[in-house]
Amino acid sequence: MKILLVSDFSLQNFAGYLQKIAAPGATEVAIAPFGQVPQVLLGAEASLWEPRPDCAVVWTRPEAVLPSFQAVLEGKPAEASAVLQEVDDFCALLEKAAARTPVLFVPTWVLPPLHAGHGLADLATPLGPVRLLMAANLRLLEKIQATKGAFPLAAAKWTELAGAAAYSPRLWYGAKVPFANDVFKQAAKDVAAALRGIRGRARKLVLLDLDDTLWGGTVGETGWEGLQLGGHDPVGEALVDFQRELKALSRRGVALGILSKNEESVALGALRAHPEMVLRPDDFAGWRINWNDKARNLAELVRELNLGLDSVVFFDDNPVERARVRETFPDVLVPELPEDKRLYVQTLLGLDCFDKPLVTDEDRERARMYVEERKRTEIRNAAGSIEDWQASLKIVVTVSALDDGNRVRVAQLLNKTNQLNLRTRRLTEAELTQWAAAPGRKVWAFRVADRLGDSGLTGVLSIETDGDRAVIADYVLSCRVMGRGVEETLLRVAADWARQADLREIEAVHLPTAKNQPCLDFFRRSGWTERAPDTFAW
Repeated sequence: MKILLVSDFSLQNFAGYLQKIAAPGATEVAIAPFGQVPQVLLGAEASLWEPRPDCAVVWTRPEAVLPSFQAVLEGKPAEASAVLQEVDDFCALLEKAAARTPVLFVPTWVLPPLHAGHGLADLATPLGPVRLLMAANLRLLEKIQATKGAFPLAAAKWTELAGAAAYSPRLWYGAKVPFANDVFKQAAKDVAAALRGIRGRARKLVLLDLDDTLWGGTVGETGWEGLQLGGHDPVGEALVDFQRELKALSRRGVALGILSKNEESVALGALRAHPEMVLRPDDFAGWRINWNDKARNLAELVRELNLGLDSVVFFDDNPVERARVRETFPDVLVPELPEDKRLYVQTLLGLDCFDKPLVTDEDRERARMYVEERKRTEIRNAAGSIEDWQASLKIVVTVSALDDGNRVRVAQLLNKTNQLNLRTRRLTEAELTQWAAAPGRKVWAFRVADRLGDSGLTGVLSIETDGDRAVIADYVLSCRVMGRGVEETLLRVAADWARQADLREIEAVHLPTAKNQPCLDFFRRSGWTERAPDTFAW
């Protein structure tokens, strides 16, 4: 991965942290010439953009790129409209740079470190410096939102977390470094998390212990009435807030599950009966509540949910259980939980592994979809055959062409689906749009619903023609709908379209990864001809 840094101040320290945090051993960080922001964004330094960077970060100071704002800081007369026009001019440069890289990060502006403040005048209308910078940042956000592949980063958070040590006049005057290293560390962590989110590598499942984790006490000993949860108790209140934050996380599309050594009926009874309980059984995608080894239970539950171990975060108050899971499954994220349960919320909110560029309607519905999938599994276990189970679900697949209404979700699915993914091709929304616009190419989105609910947009199929044949560029299906006959439906749509287009054949070439073996297994039983290893035709 290549990351290009563009700034009007020295970013050597930031580059070091970024190389260490974003992708150790695999990241090239190139730094544009100091103070040549407009020239670099316009492409004057062509060598910086070749080879094309995977990501660029444009980090500037407002007083350096907005002359009218600098005039206000100096007490000179200026117009607020002039500042906003300068923001627009700067964003026009950003738009040109965004065309040269799939991902462009732009940290928002913060007040100059040596700005002492003007008291009440800071927020005065219209030229209070703080007020004016707020307006400039808002305009920046609006413009960035309209630029494909560009994403803002909240720089004020970095300086707040660094506190009073965020700035050093000595660093600025000695090396043109306006921020202390703690700021650069926070910035590097945010960039790394943002890249993971954009590439579909955000964590998708939180597995939770119950006793002394989701509530205080041991339910098997005290009954649900004796649990420490809510009430006028500091720890009880903190654990209710912990559950609230987990519930909020599920509304962002992160599934919740339970791994607990308990009697299942007793534990589920507490979840249903306790009046202060925020999370109920229907908030969980699945559970393993028994006396078996938690690492074994984790593997079974993750397999049942069709997720990878690198999608999992495991919370348990017991350090022995944490060590067992961490050592058995290094891909699982196991945060260290503090002994003080009042700090659980802080620990959860301090994780950046769930970060995504945006939260879609599909994300908001995902927790419900996992619960519906658990109910489908219960029906399947009770059904006489796979065919009977599929028939009982009354599945409906809706096919639509790529359009403005589904493009964001299609790009998201391309970038985060691993198992049933023919080529594991990763494209940003802008790259997908550009690819699909070329002649001879088609992209379809597939929605899946049944009598238990709507699984949403869960499939992507794209084809490009080559003479009298077609080649499948993307065959992607979410693990949530695997095994219901939807896999075959995607191929049927491809065959019908090719037949109507008077093509002779369709070819699918499987590009193996560490995770997409299920896709190869499906094609081998699909009825298509495997005329060479990993190459199938119809």
